[in-house]
Amino acid sequence: MAIWPLAASPRPLVLRGWLPPATAYTAGHRGVDLAAPPDTPVRAVAPGRVTFAGRVATRNVITVELTGTGTPPLRLTHEPVRPSVRRGDHVTAGQLLGRTEAIGSHCATGCLHWGLRRADQYLNPLSLLPPALLRAPSPRLLPLTTGRHPPAPRSPVRPAPEEPSG
Repeated sequence: MAIWPLAASPRPLVLRGWLPPATAYTAGHRGVDLAAPPDTPVRAVAPGRVTFAGRVATRNVITVELTGTGTPPLRLTHEPVRPSVRRGDHVTAGQLLGRTEAIGSHCATGCLHWGLRRADQYLNPLSLLPPALLRAPSPRLLPLTTGRHPPAPRSPVRPAPEEPSG
């Protein structure tokens, strides 16, 4: 079972979703952007092997080939991430891969671009996550911390004055 690549509670904010291109050469968004300010820890979502950890053009990228995902295997990309792993390292779910960087981010407030591929086909990385991780948490009531009940709200309507009888 996969986990989120960011340890946000309860889940990271998806700034931009996956939009598959119509063809291999047309516009689209080949991954998802998760809100993550610079220096946010990025972790492995499932067991795998690091196949790349280094610079591509202006940003650092980490690619993890996921264990037991068939032939050809699924590959996850994470960018821009300052790697704390090296090519060939085996990683477990939850293991630190690196930290997000401001340089190379295409989001105004910083983000992790998270992509998924099988061979040359781009896939939605959110499809790796179990449905329970994709749902928003249920609201819950919290106890009062003062131990006292708050005063009852006062009605803004005043009772009508009594009419004199007679």
